[in-house]
Amino acid sequence: MAGEKGYGIDSTVASTVASEVDEVIKLGAQVAMVIGGGNIFRGLSAAASGMERAAADYMGMLATVMNALAMQDCLEKKGMETRVMSAITMREIAEPYIRRRAERHLEKGRVVICAAGTGNPYFSTDTAAALRAMELKAEALLKATKVDGVYDKDPKLHDDAVIFQKITYLGILDRKLKVMDSTAVSLAMENHIPIIVFNLAKSGNIKRVVTGEGIGTVVSEGANG
Repeated sequence: MAGEKGYGIDSTVASTVASEVDEVIKLGAQVAMVIGGGNIFRGLSAAASGMERAAADYMGMLATVMNALAMQDCLEKKGMETRVMSAITMREIAEPYIRRRAERHLEKGRVVICAAGTGNPYFSTDTAAALRAMELKAEALLKATKVDGVYDKDPKLHDDAVIFQKITYLGILDRKLKVMDSTAVSLAMENHIPIIVFNLAKSGNIKRVVTGEGIGTVVSEGANG
């Protein structure tokens, strides 16, 4: 959400993402989004600086709600119907997350924006995304990031980093690759939900992933390669 600013909400980036989600909705897909808050406040970083971990994590969850409301505004300006559903109750600005209600929204063609993570400290946005994917019976979990996929080492630090087209859940866990936290990967593995890691910064990539163009990295039970 911050784009090249590194902090805050870049309206151009948010609008671009909204336009791409609109294209996917027009294809007939059901879309649930899980929004992070690292562009505003990162709980783990604050905890590392001495803040009590639970308090820092709750602050991070509140940051995700701000991002969710910004995304809702962008989506609705494109003509889509949306619902922000928060794991932390705040009825004046969002619905409480209730699985069956979320399913009904999806059936009616609304974009469901899941905010406030799992509602519990010590769990990341990645874990919240895996949990919501399971609850809503998603066909795939799309991990939008700043790099083209999963690499054998950090491509920002190593010019010789090699990207995987496919890798197993255990390959991620055994190599301790930092694409998603281990809890999220384990949840996806136990429930056989493929994870597709792709670069959000490249225009049109959301539609390419949904239509099966083969970009990014697929994390599943298949072979590494």
